[in-house]
Amino acid sequence: MKNFKSIFFLSLIILASSCIEDDFVEDMIDPQIRFTSIIDTIGFNDTYQFEHIFLNNIGEIEQVDAIYTSSNPDIIPITEEGLASGLETGEAMISVSYETEDFSVKDSLRVVVGESTVTSLQKTSGQIMTTTFYELEGDFEFIETENGVTLSIAENYKASTALPGLYVYLSNNKNSIANALEIGPVEVFSGAHEYQIDDVGFDEFSFIVYFCKPFNVKVGDASL
Repeated sequence: MKNFKSIFFLSLIILASSCIEDDFVEDMIDPQIRFTSIIDTIGFNDTYQFEHIFLNNIGEIEQVDAIYTSSNPDIIPITEEGLASGLETGEAMISVSYETEDFSVKDSLRVVVGESTVTSLQKTSGQIMTTTFYELEGDFEFIETENGVTLSIAENYKASTALPGLYVYLSNNKNSIANALEIGPVEVFSGAHEYQIDDVGFDEFSFIVYFCKPFNVKVGDASL
């Protein structure tokens, strides 16, 4: 029994050290700003308050004095704080930006003026890929719902069962789970499955990340 325990703990140490050696990554990322409230159409004589988040170089949300602008203020004027109005039939590019001495970031979207303000549920898709020698792959869809989001994993998904404590997260830094949302432990290692995640905005996170939680080692990721 003593020899078995020794072998078991030695195996864990080797696993952790091999993961860390192969997968050390830099936590710094490029700052970014993006809309968190998105519409396709603003109604004639309606107003709409746009919102955004700014992510610093480690993926943390910071409150900054961003500025909103419109490419066509005769059609859709907007205050610097993001309150837009639909004045005339047409369209405009609405932008939000933030600038310092070291960098500038910007996000833009096309908005038209129509009969009524229209918001639509959003969806994106992509591929989960391993960042180690452990198997992890599969397609996914990330779907906005009335209550939050759904992460739907496709039938071609496969993940290694060799790792202890594999967890999946939503994060704004693909190299860290320091400020990530923990979805939960990976309990399905092959085939289609999904996660229902309430009270999460569609544009709140940028990445899906898989981490070996006991050793805080990244195993794979996907961009949203």
